[in-house]
Amino acid sequence: MTSDQSARRFGWAITPEALCAEIARNVSASLAEDLGGADAARDWTAQLVPAGRRARARVIAREAAVVCGEAWFSGCFQRLDAAAQLRWQVAEGELVAPGAVLCEIAADARALLTAERSALNFLQLLSAVATRTRGYAQRIAHTRARVCDTRKTLPGLRLAQKYAVGVGGGVNHRLGLYDGVLIKENHIAAAGGVAAVLRRAREFVPPEVGIEIEVETLEQLRQALAEGAAMILLDNFPPERLAAAVQINRQSACPAVLEASGGITLDNIAVVAETGVDRISIGALTKDVRAVDLSLRIVE
Repeated sequence: MTSDQSARRFGWAITPEALCAEIARNVSASLAEDLGGADAARDWTAQLVPAGRRARARVIAREAAVVCGEAWFSGCFQRLDAAAQLRWQVAEGELVAPGAVLCEIAADARALLTAERSALNFLQLLSAVATRTRGYAQRIAHTRARVCDTRKTLPGLRLAQKYAVGVGGGVNHRLGLYDGVLIKENHIAAAGGVAAVLRRAREFVPPEVGIEIEVETLEQLRQALAEGAAMILLDNFPPERLAAAVQINRQSACPAVLEASGGITLDNIAVVAETGVDRISIGALTKDVRAVDLSLRIVE
């Protein structure tokens, strides 16, 4: 089995059904958080506007960004006004320049004002994740490696942020503890070694659940390959050791998917990718992003 074939065993991806359900949950939670419940009438400030008045608004980018989060943004307005109309001027995943008009909205004025902050929060955050991911992905486009996310996500927004990573050109790691095994150094030590812990994992983990093991040395890598590990995490390996690990893996009868992690930045990601690893996981894609600067203005 080649590493490409092995990689297909780790097809962690968000299903359309799960994504739709998550968008609805995120939108409901955000609006309820702002309103103190599900009642839109609790927006006292919006009631300064006469009932029944319609309004139009547009969203403008104040900086360059990869646009992401249209469904969350639209959902906030449509939850409060089923007749709200949104006309997007850009496509999901498109890179826009400062000053670009992203979207035009026509809706009940009270609903528009109430939903504004929740909608922008989603669009600004998810666009930021997609933009950062695109930056990393472009640095390694000349290699076989793919940028990969982690579970270092904002509480309650795991799937939303992982969706944004995909829009930015990255791939998802396991969505949660429930759909993947990642064996780390403490698991190895407690179980009695690399071979022992992998055998133990195969005793009870269902075949459809991917098993990944972290190794700290090239000898542990050899042990993991000998035991048939399909995905191996090389944490904090310097480039020369990563290159050696890639060569060892290629000479194996059953090559594994090799994932590099630890200390990855825009400045060094190309060097890491050029060693020949398959994936490079980066917690910074989701855990400490700065929201994209967007502005919503009523135009009439």
